[in-house]
Amino acid sequence: MKFSLLRKLWPETLRSKSSVALIVTAAVLVELTAGIQYWYAREEIKEEVQHRAETELRVKNLEIQKVMIAVETAVGNLVWAVEKRLRQPDSLYVETRRLVENNPTIVGVGAAFIANYYPEKGRWFEPYVARRENNRIEVSQIGNSNHNYLESHWFIDGISAGHGSWSEPYYDEAGARMMLCTYTHPIHDVTGNIVGLVGADVSLDWLSDTLNANHIYPTSYNVLISRTGQLMVCPEESLVMRGNIQDVAARLEDTTAHYINREMMGGRKGKASVINAQGEKDYVFFAPLHGETGWSMAVVCPDKEIFHNLRKIGFNLFLLLLVGLALMGYIIWRSFLSANRLAAAQIQKSKLENQIQIASGIQMALLPKIFPPYPDRDDVDVHATLTPAKAVGGDLYDFHIRDEKLFFCIGDVSGKGVPASLVMAITRTLFRNVISNESKPHRIVSAISDTLSEDNPNDVFVTFFAGVLDLPSGRLRYSNAGHEAPYIIGEKVEQLPCDSNLPLGTYKGWKYSEQEIFIKPGSTIFLYTDGLTEAEDSTHQMFGKRRLLSNLVDHITTSSDRNANALIDHILAAVHKYVDGAERSDDLTMMAIRYTKEQETFRLERTLTLPSNVRIVPQLNIFVDEICESLGFTPKVTMQMNLAVEEAVVNVMKYAYPSATKGEVTIEAHADNETLKFTITDHGIPFDPTTFEEADTTLSTEERPIGGLGIHLIRKMMDSINYNRIDGQNVLTLIKRL
Repeated sequence: MKFSLLRKLWPETLRSKSSVALIVTAAVLVELTAGIQYWYAREEIKEEVQHRAETELRVKNLEIQKVMIAVETAVGNLVWAVEKRLRQPDSLYVETRRLVENNPTIVGVGAAFIANYYPEKGRWFEPYVARRENNRIEVSQIGNSNHNYLESHWFIDGISAGHGSWSEPYYDEAGARMMLCTYTHPIHDVTGNIVGLVGADVSLDWLSDTLNANHIYPTSYNVLISRTGQLMVCPEESLVMRGNIQDVAARLEDTTAHYINREMMGGRKGKASVINAQGEKDYVFFAPLHGETGWSMAVVCPDKEIFHNLRKIGFNLFLLLLVGLALMGYIIWRSFLSANRLAAAQIQKSKLENQIQIASGIQMALLPKIFPPYPDRDDVDVHATLTPAKAVGGDLYDFHIRDEKLFFCIGDVSGKGVPASLVMAITRTLFRNVISNESKPHRIVSAISDTLSEDNPNDVFVTFFAGVLDLPSGRLRYSNAGHEAPYIIGEKVEQLPCDSNLPLGTYKGWKYSEQEIFIKPGSTIFLYTDGLTEAEDSTHQMFGKRRLLSNLVDHITTSSDRNANALIDHILAAVHKYVDGAERSDDLTMMAIRYTKEQETFRLERTLTLPSNVRIVPQLNIFVDEICESLGFTPKVTMQMNLAVEEAVVNVMKYAYPSATKGEVTIEAHADNETLKFTITDHGIPFDPTTFEEADTTLSTEERPIGGLGIHLIRKMMDSINYNRIDGQNVLTLIKRL
């Protein structure tokens, strides 16, 4: 009975040898992982200790150097004053006293002269000023037979050095009456001969206080040795000025101590571990003191204190691992129970991901993706990129050329994922449908917004920018619906002024405004979504508009390649470098439109001005015939040109100057090696023939409404038709490619 119950409770796999092997393997891997983690943690702590020790060495070095340089500078200034008053030996007390009073680090200052330099002063003359207790200043002449400085190492070494130098540490009984080091500098007479030294004494107590302040660990300590290995600062005060680092190394059984001794005596930088007299490991980090002193410093950190917390954590971790091993079997058993459910969920997830990938492909297929899109045109260069934060996103861009006008847009749907992608697809489709028969940006935006507002239960909105760039003139008309204002990049970078309008889909019937500017050839329109400026690095700091503007300026000042693709690549590289692999939270979309229209060189230029009177149209026919003949057109093409231009001019006379209103119509013809362009200009009332719906030629004459056939003929015979209202004039352009 019990055996049967066990068989129900425990799956067959746990009773098999493979299950036992799995548990054992898992246990070994857990132990191995813990060991590796412990090793890495130990290495990281060692690196941190080294970094902190090297930092302390640098800081202490700088602190000591700061004082020593101040002493050297003060002595250098005193030498100059002493050399000026060599003929006035008694005045030297004033100069040395002033130096002691103004430099609290200096405990004594003196001038020591060669034997019998001042015969009247005797063989020894050493005027000395010392700082005593309670900051009392004591002045005396300490040179005599009992204090024969002529035989002192600091005097002999200073004279032979010929320049400023620091002495070995020593105990000064006659002057400062303490452990100190002396900085000496030669005194020269007017002939340039060395006649003595000026010296400033610095107490070793100051060095000890500086080195033993703010240790890395409570039990760590610093050591300072002279160029001969004499201990100047160490934790055993009995060894200060009485012991040598070689003696200390000899007391230790670890031969590494001799290596440390050689390296420090040689003025080299390094690190090592050594077993101390108590049999415990210490880490030693050493470096020379910069300058000409020949001193070397070391920081000693005990191993037991460095890794105390890590060993404690390791012990606790070991106990936790034992508990973890006990639970591992139970976890594995539970894992087998949920394996089938997980497999089913994975299959469902895979299907969903596949569907999302298909949706992403469909979404991307809606957007232009072939660049450059118009390789046969020399007046515009377009490039764009869209990087969704998820498999599908809510950003969009689009552009299309119709009647020599570039229609373009960029937008950002509120929200993320599949819902946003659906609204994005609808918005882009609406844009393409509306621009097929509408040229006014504010009407384009209004039509799209009204459609999105009709059925919007989830209150999804779209920030949107639509523009229409007239390629012959550079006239840019645009309407902004709550989107980021684009930048115009020419000789400088300026943000396009944009009116405040509601995003698309917010409110049906909202009256969107339209604005316009003229952009110069060579200028670039840079559009983007907020995924660019709100891109975050690992610390959640945003890329920002200021950084974007800086990179746009950097591009025009440093890059010789001004095309749209280069600009997009430059900004994209800047963003990727800034975020440095951080996960994106929003779609990132950019579009650059470079207006590249160049100064035209014509092989033919003609102009004809006619009064607004259809009776003189034959003059127009003669004008067109002469042009076509000059270009070598066939009679068939010449007839087509006549029909198209005549229809356009007659429309102007009828609609721009209605009711027999007097006026003029100017027809300009320009031809280069590629195109023939007719520009028809008048000062009549605003009249855009391109807005007329084309006639449906599939209907019979009786069924077809009056009007629209002329525009239909013009579109069929010319390659492009474009209308603009510029400076109070109607400007209609007809282009035929040769």
